[in-house]
Amino acid sequence: MAIARGLHAAEKVADYQARGWWSEETVDELFDRQVAERPDELAVVDPANRAALLGSAPRRLTWRELEAEVVSLAARLDALGLQRGDVLGVQLPNAIELVEVYLAAWSLGIVVSPLPMQYREHEILGMANQAEFAAYVTSARFGGRSPVADVLAARERVASLRAVVVYGDAAEHVDVPDGADVWVPSVASDAEREAVDARRASDPNDANDCLTVCWTSGTESEPKGVPRAHLEWLAISWATVDAPRMVAEDVLLNPFPMVNMAGINGMFLPWLRTGCVLVQHHPFDLPTFLQQIAVERVTYTVAPPALLWMLLHNEELLAKADLSSLTRLGSGSVPLQPAMVRGWQQKFGIGVINFFGSNEGIGLLSSVEDFPDPDDRAQYFPRYGAPGVTWSSRVAEQVLVRLVDPTTDEEITEPGVPGELRLGGSTVFSGYLNPETRANPFDEHGHLRTGDIFEIAGDRHQFLRYLDRAKDLVIRGGMNIAPAELEGLIGDHPDVVDVAVIGDPDEVLGERVAAVVTLRAGATMELADLVAYLTSRKIASYKLPERLAVMDELPRNPVGKILKRELRQGTPA
Repeated sequence: MAIARGLHAAEKVADYQARGWWSEETVDELFDRQVAERPDELAVVDPANRAALLGSAPRRLTWRELEAEVVSLAARLDALGLQRGDVLGVQLPNAIELVEVYLAAWSLGIVVSPLPMQYREHEILGMANQAEFAAYVTSARFGGRSPVADVLAARERVASLRAVVVYGDAAEHVDVPDGADVWVPSVASDAEREAVDARRASDPNDANDCLTVCWTSGTESEPKGVPRAHLEWLAISWATVDAPRMVAEDVLLNPFPMVNMAGINGMFLPWLRTGCVLVQHHPFDLPTFLQQIAVERVTYTVAPPALLWMLLHNEELLAKADLSSLTRLGSGSVPLQPAMVRGWQQKFGIGVINFFGSNEGIGLLSSVEDFPDPDDRAQYFPRYGAPGVTWSSRVAEQVLVRLVDPTTDEEITEPGVPGELRLGGSTVFSGYLNPETRANPFDEHGHLRTGDIFEIAGDRHQFLRYLDRAKDLVIRGGMNIAPAELEGLIGDHPDVVDVAVIGDPDEVLGERVAAVVTLRAGATMELADLVAYLTSRKIASYKLPERLAVMDELPRNPVGKILKRELRQGTPA
C-alpha cells in the first residue's frame, strides 16, 4: 500500500494557506536551505556512547558532509525501487544514520514509519502489516541484541516487505544474517547525485504529502497509525521553536527517541528550522547525558520530570556536573511539580518549559515568556483564543481550543469545570491510518476529540489546567478524581521521585485511590505518612489514597509513558 498524495482536503489546504497557517514549504526544503546557508558549520553529533551501543566510533558532520551522505542514501532508496507514498519502516537509535534515513526518504516522497528500538518481532509484525511496509531499515546490533534478526524472523509474514536493509558504519556489520542488504554511509558520487536530482525535479514534494506514520503508544490496545503531512508537522514545529526561543547558535541535546511528537517535533524539526547543532543521545544514560552537556556546551535539552527532580536534590552529582552552558530545559508528558520548576529557576536560573503534546497534533507549551511565575508554568497551559489575551508563539493564532462536557457535548466556558479538550487548526492530523477500522476521532465541528480532561483557570480565564486522561479518571462513590492532580501533589513530596495514581476496584464505591511511588535513595514511606502529607495540603478527603505501593521503578512503554495498565494488574503492597 502506497499512501496517496494529499492527506488534507484541497479546500482546507487553500483556506489554511490563505490564512497564513500553512505554507507551501516542505521539510526537504528546510534541509536544502540550511546546507546552502551554513555548509561548513557543525550540524549533527553522534551519541558519545555509540561504540558501546553500535560498535563504531561516534562521528560529527557538517551540513555539507551530512548532505553528501543523504544524497547517496537517497540514490540507494531510489535504486531499491521505492516510490512516492511507499512506507519505509525505520528502527534505528538516535544516531546520525537515523537523521540521514529521514532526510533521504523525505527528499523522494517516501513515507517514514519509525519504531522504537525496544520493539521486537510481535510489535514489528503488527505495525508492518497495518502500514504495509515496502522496506525496512535497521541496525545490525543494538547493545547486546540484533534488531535485524527480529525483522528477518518476521519477514515472511509481511507480504508487502520487499527489502530489509542494515544501515550503519562498517564496524557494525559483523555477522549480519542472510537476507539483509548492508549499506554503509558514503559520500554521493556524481552519478548518484544526478539520479536523485532528476527524480526530485520530475516529481517534487507537495506540502500536503504524507511525511510520517507514527504510532500511538499502545498502552491500552493495538497502536494506531498516525499519518502526518509536511503541512501540520511544519506548523506545529513553530511551537517548539518559539517556546524555547530557539536560534541558530543553540546546541540541542536530544535524549528522546525520534519516533513520535516529542523527538521529531521537540528536537528534529526545530533543528532543521534554525540550523543549530543537534547532539544525539541514546539510550538514556545519566552520566553520558551530563557529560554531553558539558563537552558539547549544550544550551537546551529535555528531560523527564522525575529526572529533573532527582537532579535538583542530588548535591553530590550536581557538584560534579557542568551545567553552565544550559539556558533552559523542557519537560512534560506528566504534570510538573511546582517545587521542581521553581527550584531549577531559583538555584540555576534555568527556566523549565512545560509541554503537552500528542502524535495527533496537540502542542501546548508553557514558555518562560508567557508564564514567568514558575508555579504557573508547572500547573497551567495557554488557553489559546481566550478573550483579551495574547501569546508569544505564532501557533496561538492557528489552534482552535474548546472544552466540552464529555456527557452532554456542551461547551464549557467557566473555570473549574472539567471538560474534554477538543482541538482544531493547523497542527491537527487528518485522521488515522486505515480509518475504516477506527472510531472517528473528530467531532461534528471537525475538532479532534483528544480524550484529555482540562479545566479553565486563571484570573482572566487564560489558562488550561490538565486534569487527566478521561479513561484514567478514578470514580469513587460517584466522585471523579483526576490522578494527574494527585500525582502533582504527591510528586511535590521531597522523598518522591516518580508517582502514578490508579483506581483499585471496590465492590461498594466502584474504585478507591491507590498511589504507586518510587522514592529517593534511603527514604521510606508508609500510607499514613503520605495521607498526613496530603492532608496538610488541604485536599478533599475523598481524594486521599487508600493504598500505597513502593516500587524500584515504574513500568513505562518505549516512549516513556507510565503503563498504568500493568499497575492495575497488580502492584506490590
